[in-house]
Amino acid sequence: MRLGFQISIARGFSKVIEQALIRKCETIQFFSRNPRQWGNPSLPEKEVKEFKDNLKKKNIYPLFIHAPYLVNLSSSKESIYFKSVRALSEELLRAEILGVSYVIIHPGSRTNGDEKEAIKNIAGGINQILNKLKNKTIILLENTAGQGKEIGYNFSQIRAIIELIKDKRRIGVCLDLAHAFEAGYDLSTKEGFSITLREFERLIGFDKLHLLHLNDSRTPLGSHSDRHEHIGKGYIGLRTFRRIVNHPLLSSLPGIMETPFQNKRDDLKNMLIMKSLSRRSLKQ
Repeated sequence: MRLGFQISIARGFSKVIEQALIRKCETIQFFSRNPRQWGNPSLPEKEVKEFKDNLKKKNIYPLFIHAPYLVNLSSSKESIYFKSVRALSEELLRAEILGVSYVIIHPGSRTNGDEKEAIKNIAGGINQILNKLKNKTIILLENTAGQGKEIGYNFSQIRAIIELIKDKRRIGVCLDLAHAFEAGYDLSTKEGFSITLREFERLIGFDKLHLLHLNDSRTPLGSHSDRHEHIGKGYIGLRTFRRIVNHPLLSSLPGIMETPFQNKRDDLKNMLIMKSLSRRSLKQ
């Protein structure tokens, strides 16, 4: 499994690869702009060139951009919906400029509409974007914890969105382990882990799974409260992460950690733990 972290762009794109190497990343995820603002600042040409030049020298792949948190394609409010379509379109263009193959989005949170309407809104927005932008960037739907009126907290909802996407070659899934656990999928036990994978395969299919978010959960099973924890320190536990890195289907996927961060030592510790698990025997 190729492992990595969410890397900050606060120091500029030219420093992203440097920060990734410090953390011993083999794959990375980052925001291309401030994730809590609608603004679309230009990508500094010099910074982009340095980023791509640095990338060529290092064996870091694949790359993932996470869309801004404000993007909410499930909203029934026209102003939010149109801003979201525009922002996601911009992210696909920015991904192409940066040489990134995937853009991750949260399906969003419905406002006054019902679940079916929200799913149609999400698929409609994605279809509009993919029809307009003919690049090769793949949009990944990230499952949610189901806080409030969030869409995408179960595999059936994600399947329903994918079924409405016309260009299925450019749609996939990012499976966040903490979100799945918080939504009610019991990944902490051997039986629950197997049941969850079988349901994912039945409803969505592993061919659509492009990325794992390797996060432990600070809140218990079915809490619907999105709180990430360090690897092995939460309710999911080390045993599940050992199963993942040794699983015949999952171990070939990239894994991004979005664990709590105070300094780089936190990231290095989580990386060391994850890498050690793949070298240990899996006790049943």
